[in-house]
Amino acid sequence: MMRLRCLLFIGCLCWPFMANAEQASVPAAVRLAPAQQQWLDQHRSLRVGLVLQAPFAQFDRRLQQLSGVNVELMNWLGRALDLDLTWRNFPDQAALEHALAGGEIDLAPGLTQTPASLRRWLFSDPYMRVPQLIVGPRNGSMAVDLERLAENERVAVRMPSSLADYLRATYSNLNLQGVPAERQALQLLLSEQVRYAVLDEAQLSRLSRENEFSDLVVVGDIGLPQLLRVGSRRDWPILADIIEVGLQAIPAKDLEQLHNRWLQPRYPRLSESPGFWQNLALLFAALFFSCVFIVIWQRRQQQQLELNLLAARENIAKRLAREEALRLSQFSLDQSTVGILWVHWDSHVRYANRAVENMLGYTSGALNDRPLIDIEPNLHMDRWLDLWKRARASDEAAQRFETQCLRADGSLVPVDVSLSFLRFRDAEYLVVFINDVTERRRALAALRESEARLKGIAGNVPGLVFRLERNPAIGDLEFPYISEGSEALVGYSPIELQHPDMGLRNLVHSEDRADYHRVQDQALATDQDWSWQGRIVTRQGEQRWADIKASTRNLRDGRVVWDGVVWDISQSKRAELELARSQEQLRELSAHLESVREEEKARIAREVHDELGQMLTVLKLETSMCELAYAGLDPGLNERLGSMKRLIAQLFQLVRDVATALRPPILDAGIASAIEWQARRFEARTQIPCLVEVPDNLPPLSDAKATSLFRILQEALTNVMRHAHAHTVQINLGLDGAMLCLTISDDGVGFVQSDQRPTSFGLVGMRERVLMLGGSMRLDSEPGEGTTLSVRIPLNNDRS
Repeated sequence: MMRLRCLLFIGCLCWPFMANAEQASVPAAVRLAPAQQQWLDQHRSLRVGLVLQAPFAQFDRRLQQLSGVNVELMNWLGRALDLDLTWRNFPDQAALEHALAGGEIDLAPGLTQTPASLRRWLFSDPYMRVPQLIVGPRNGSMAVDLERLAENERVAVRMPSSLADYLRATYSNLNLQGVPAERQALQLLLSEQVRYAVLDEAQLSRLSRENEFSDLVVVGDIGLPQLLRVGSRRDWPILADIIEVGLQAIPAKDLEQLHNRWLQPRYPRLSESPGFWQNLALLFAALFFSCVFIVIWQRRQQQQLELNLLAARENIAKRLAREEALRLSQFSLDQSTVGILWVHWDSHVRYANRAVENMLGYTSGALNDRPLIDIEPNLHMDRWLDLWKRARASDEAAQRFETQCLRADGSLVPVDVSLSFLRFRDAEYLVVFINDVTERRRALAALRESEARLKGIAGNVPGLVFRLERNPAIGDLEFPYISEGSEALVGYSPIELQHPDMGLRNLVHSEDRADYHRVQDQALATDQDWSWQGRIVTRQGEQRWADIKASTRNLRDGRVVWDGVVWDISQSKRAELELARSQEQLRELSAHLESVREEEKARIAREVHDELGQMLTVLKLETSMCELAYAGLDPGLNERLGSMKRLIAQLFQLVRDVATALRPPILDAGIASAIEWQARRFEARTQIPCLVEVPDNLPPLSDAKATSLFRILQEALTNVMRHAHAHTVQINLGLDGAMLCLTISDDGVGFVQSDQRPTSFGLVGMRERVLMLGGSMRLDSEPGEGTTLSVRIPLNNDRS
């Protein structure tokens, strides 16, 4: 009866928190155009691609069932359009798009429209809006404006992400804290390391169901919603139209219920709160103790009568427990791995456990009543009595020693002996504990041999081997080991370098000491490996180049050690510096030759244009004069003079083309005009649209810089024409502080940069031109993603 009442009471408490199950609405038939219906009848089986990310799509392995907002949406469309859907699951967006490129899927829900994705998918209109929310503590402000936040108020957001890029570009005042996932952002908010967290509604709905985040609430919306669309194959545009019709047929109420069921943040209900069940448990505990008190009060007389019986049972139980403890002690002694002997004052053994019998090679009971001198030949009676007296007087110094025991077969075994005095039943004994230390001695010998081998190897290494150690208790650094190679490398002995005032830092050259301190201090602060190259000064004042590499290890006692080597790289460093100096001289020579060649081209272009142009003009005038004077005399002569005039016109055009190829005259009008002219020539030659963006007020450039930028543009457009198979080309010329930036981008096939041929002299030539101007060049390309060439050169540079 009492149990029934408790169940009824619990049911009454839990009834208000029970939720009714929602019934899914049955979709109505969708009306399609005859052509759409005919196509759909031929393609009833469609393959749907899903990116498994809760709450949009998730797979229950126990039930072998898919669920989520995108799954329910596609099931609704499948029922409305009478489709046979086949599901394909993918771990991320990249795998989904790879499957689309391989023709493995036909459509996919829950996609967002980007410029890159428009090339792969046909998108429907948005069917759901997922806002980006600002989350804060429940006891804080309930309405937050990001533009008014102070710089010391940190905001957590997942990085890298488009949301973080938007916040950084829109709210320059924000102090953003990057985290790898949304869960870490909310945990930082709970620990008060940040003031707010920004995440999308879908992730918040997934995390808000956990009790850990029950004290967090939505305090604002940043105004950048994520619009979910259905993407389909680009080669089936009619499928996109059918999906659009099906989405328009979904009632707005059903979409709202779908959004509320999966994406609306839900916080733990009262029945899920630990405090609710704790209070309920306290209530039942109070009721229970009240009942117990009543029962105890009613049975007080009965318990008084039972006390004597319980006392008797207690005595019997204690006696049985003592007997059991005695048997357990005997069993423990017999089964112990430590040899135990009970020895009387006359040095005869009264008890020996199985461990000592097996250790010394005796049969069971064979050691009883034997004198200890049979086991330890050097233990004569006088020495035994001395040990007895010391142990009886609790002399700690005499209770432990190492010796050798004689086995039954006559061999000796090294043992560790420990003595303890014992009184038992009016008798006195020495308990002798014996441990076989054969393996320990072997391990110790191996350790000593290993240390000797290590010291020998370290001493023969052509460098300095060291160990840097930090004790976490005091935080001081010390060198417990430095090899003997320090004498040959720096002229100091290991003891001198191990002194606290010496160390490796004092060997570093004064000009390189700041960089050495920065590298080493960073490694010591983060317990990481470190590597440094620089100059050191020997005891004799000689400068040497050294390479220091150290790897870190954490010991079991909490200490952190760095094992490292200092190599002498003076010879290789000098060769490296000489090689760099030689490369710089070659680059200067190449720049000079390039300048001379451009000047020669300009000179030849002027001579060809001026000299040949004048001569051709005179020749054309002479021909015209002949035509006026003698053409009427002979019809054949008139025909030949006309042919000569056509050849002279062609020669005029050839001279112009040669002069333009050697040095375009448009360069005299500025690099911006030259870029625009070259882009139009590229469009006329290839029929590829070319978008040009140049600044209005560009500072004047030297002739060398303008010519080099123009030649780089010519080479880049030539590569686009030959290899890219592009549809459009974009050229941007801009200023970034004191740097001039030229960017050429195409939407062609791209390439894998690791597959680039080493004999690509076009790219090598462009890179050398940029380096001669003191700038930098970057090439970005991926297969199917096009190619982008970026060139940055300084506006003011002595090399120009």
